[in-house]
Amino acid sequence: MFEIKSKLEKRRIGILKTKNGDINTPFFMPIATKGAVKNILPEEIKKIGAEIVLGNTYHLWLRPGDETIKKAGGLHKFMDWDGPILTDSGGFQVFSLGARAKEKFGKSGVRLSEKGVYFSDPENGKKYFMSPEKSIEIQLNLGSDIIMVLDECPPFPCDYQYAKKSLELTARWAKRCLEYFQEKTGNMKKKPLLFAIVQGSVYEDLRKESARQLVAMNFDGYAIGGVAVGEPREKMYEILNWVLPILPEDKPRYLMGLGRPEEIVAAVGAGVDMFDCVIPTREGRHGRLFIRKNESKNQSADWRTKIKIKKELFYETININNEKYKEDFSPVDEYCDCALCKNYTKSYLRHLFAVSEPLALRLASIHNLKFYTEMMKKLQEE
Repeated sequence: MFEIKSKLEKRRIGILKTKNGDINTPFFMPIATKGAVKNILPEEIKKIGAEIVLGNTYHLWLRPGDETIKKAGGLHKFMDWDGPILTDSGGFQVFSLGARAKEKFGKSGVRLSEKGVYFSDPENGKKYFMSPEKSIEIQLNLGSDIIMVLDECPPFPCDYQYAKKSLELTARWAKRCLEYFQEKTGNMKKKPLLFAIVQGSVYEDLRKESARQLVAMNFDGYAIGGVAVGEPREKMYEILNWVLPILPEDKPRYLMGLGRPEEIVAAVGAGVDMFDCVIPTREGRHGRLFIRKNESKNQSADWRTKIKIKKELFYETININNEKYKEDFSPVDEYCDCALCKNYTKSYLRHLFAVSEPLALRLASIHNLKFYTEMMKKLQEE
């Protein structure tokens, strides 16, 4: 299922095998929230170099519905993607979108219980209930290759007692997810993988306790959650140092929802294998682009293994909306071979943004994802 081919200090280079293909690690997953990476075709995602995408259980359940997608032949066929797909459990969206429902309808409808969580659709106010078993059922209907357990993602800040109760509930829910998953996949020839999620906020003993509880249940992989919901970025390094030594060496490790390029490089250097984040496409849609620096000057021998790395070592960002690019007829990144950099100039891209041409969003998103996939390829080198 997971093979580590080599290690350089703590950086792990390997292959994760799924029912819909193998993935080279470490890797980054473009976000296909509602069954599509915004503005980009599946074949373009493949050409960029991504081997797996991430779908959102919460959004796909509400619209168009997991049963509809199942009838279509599963999410792979529905969105025309033949590579692996990871789906999150929907738990984070249940809590994070509660505020939007409250703003629109006067109440969020979010109510947590041992059985699961009640919530309201922020679009129409319709009430839903998601249990650990329901989350697994939805993801099985979607045909996911990697399934995440339902967890409670505590907000930041939260006090110690809240974080403790939350991680204990997450552990109980994880056990129910595992039991339901085993029941439903017992006769499958090609099974999806099931990952647990370590919680515990910013408290060292709670993080370690959560990791130990989940490792004892023997999941296929382990994610570290709750590092991208408002915590100070420096806390990420502490949490990784607390948790990673407890996680099995022979199982994949996934840092959820993070991050910026230097954060990913640092986490890979600490021993993490999998990442997802909205940053490359979201930044692209706002005209902010990632640019590689001159590799001959910046590829020092240890840039891929340091746990704390400064972005100045290997990239910079530009805002293409800046006036200085109006008559700049050079490529966005001379070291990049994406559709934007091969065919168009900074001046042209700035023009597209200035006139609100949708092609601007597409080209900028393609470029940023290409930057991320090329970064991951460098991190895969021995």
